Amino acid sequence: MPRIAEARPGAEPSSPQQRARRQKILKSAADMAAATGLERVQMQEVAKSAGVAIATLYRYFPSKTHLFTTLMADQIEEFAARVPERPAGTTPEEAVFETLRSATHNLLRRPALATAMIQSSNAARASTVPDLARIDQGFLDLLLRAWGVERPTQHHIAQLRLLILLWYGVLQARLNERFTPQQADADLRMGCQLLLAPGPDAG
Repeated sequence: MPRIAEARPGAEPSSPQQRARRQKILKSAADMAAATGLERVQMQEVAKSAGVAIATLYRYFPSKTHLFTTLMADQIEEFAARVPERPAGTTPEEAVFETLRSATHNLLRRPALATAMIQSSNAARASTVPDLARIDQGFLDLLLRAWGVERPTQHHIAQLRLLILLWYGVLQARLNERFTPQQADADLRMGCQLLLAPGPDAG
């Protein structure tokens, strides 16, 4: 498990050069975690691979928890940008299921990296790792769009929070090879059907 993040947020890049440097750091970290797993990733090696000083790395990412939580937030945003609009004739529940299934397949392409990002986000505290909120909001926005809900109520948000927790459990079971792809899909589809039923304030 990664150590708990230091009690300070990372610096935000303010120029194109700084943004490019930050992206090199993230890519180097992702490649290393995909090849070796989180425990073997060393911050010094990430800095060396990215061609930056170790002080620069820690300025943007005070810990591995910050680093891999940011990676997950970025991946959710990149994935959301690629998700097509819901095809005509698809039910809202099926559209959300297809989005979650696609997200699962996307993460399983590099399972060691997926495990690293999940472990880091689980270890993060919202008060010290701002990108944790970006993960939560990004996932909510993605699923609300798939669901077709433009003005969500608190009940809608609660439904999706529960569904996201279920999805994390199913994804972890896939990463641990406890579920087959068929079992994971069946559980996700059932979760969408049960949890996305109209609430008491549905219009």
